[in-house]
Amino acid sequence: MPDGARDVPVNSSPAVAANAEGDEIEVLESTDVLPVAPEDYDPESSGFISTERFRDLLAAHGSELDPHKVEVLLALADSNADGKICYQDFVNLMSNKRSNSFRRAILQGGRQLKEAGALRDEVGLGLSQRLVRHVAYETLPREVDRKWYFDSYTCCPPPWLILAITVAEAAVFIYYGLLLDRWVLQVSSPSFLRSPLPYHPQLRAQAWRYISYAFMHAGIDHLGLNMAMQLLVGVPLEMVHGALRIGLIYVCGVLAGSLAVSITDMTAPVVGSSGGVYALVSAHLANVVMNWSGMKCQFKLFRMAMALVCMSVEFGRAVWLRFYPQAFPPCPNPSFVAHLGGVMVGLTLGVVVLQNYEQRLQEQSLFWIFFSVYFLFVLCAVFWNIFAYSLLDVRLPPTP
Repeated sequence: MPDGARDVPVNSSPAVAANAEGDEIEVLESTDVLPVAPEDYDPESSGFISTERFRDLLAAHGSELDPHKVEVLLALADSNADGKICYQDFVNLMSNKRSNSFRRAILQGGRQLKEAGALRDEVGLGLSQRLVRHVAYETLPREVDRKWYFDSYTCCPPPWLILAITVAEAAVFIYYGLLLDRWVLQVSSPSFLRSPLPYHPQLRAQAWRYISYAFMHAGIDHLGLNMAMQLLVGVPLEMVHGALRIGLIYVCGVLAGSLAVSITDMTAPVVGSSGGVYALVSAHLANVVMNWSGMKCQFKLFRMAMALVCMSVEFGRAVWLRFYPQAFPPCPNPSFVAHLGGVMVGLTLGVVVLQNYEQRLQEQSLFWIFFSVYFLFVLCAVFWNIFAYSLLDVRLPPTP
């Protein structure tokens, strides 16, 4: 490597590098590096590389990169009409950092890549690679996104969040099934609502119940449908978007569900993870519909219809249970409104999160708009729970 050359990282763990102007920038280390001599590619130390020299760099060292990344980088070079590329953009792109430059490169690459080179046509892939490719086609609407994700995914960390939540829900259900000696309609047991987990209007001052209710279910049918949708939709989404983004949608859906019940169905308790599950599923289905032509998953119309059927069956079960004769009057059965709260979160905040695979959420104005609306809803719901019950003289069921 010539003296003064700098290594441009290709992918994975935090480090610090310097740009052409000497400013330190956070990038990612890798075992694969490209030698870039500043005097050759940026003689004026302007922080920019000309597209002509950038192409020379790719021609000389492109074999060291994943072929899909080379395609995107060439598309980035072709799309810059001003004849230069920002070094910081290049670093962001090579380190897989979500940023405006990353978004521009992905979008520009997507317009120019040909379907002839589609990821699904590649042969000789191992089982794990085929699984990652399948997940890419299940969740991402643009071919260049799918290729970039395929090259970048390392399964470290694995999709642990949805799996952990599912295991916790199953463990809680088994525990109460053994404790109550009941597996169907556990909610009909007098001891069911005495648990510290379900939301109950008399105990609404116990703030953890607005989230913890998601770990208890009314019966095995309730748990089974929620677990199936949660795993089939949540795990692939977490593999692509990460635990932080999917956890944000899930928790916001759960919280919105209990708060919606406290406002619209003020005397009813709440159990089940339907708020979080419906937020994830609604966001995913909305993303599929909005990018219908780009989504290349198989049998998407049939599978979307089946997802809607499952959601309708689960919602219908909840409505039936709400008006089913009460097992221990005067306490009503659990509310179904949490489902609707989850759907609203999925169709607003969730859609924005899932649509922006290639960009950091804090750079999205639409994300901040919907997040602000959600925060205002939570704030209003808190004040409602503090003052409305006494002002409206709501007659609540006794404490379980």
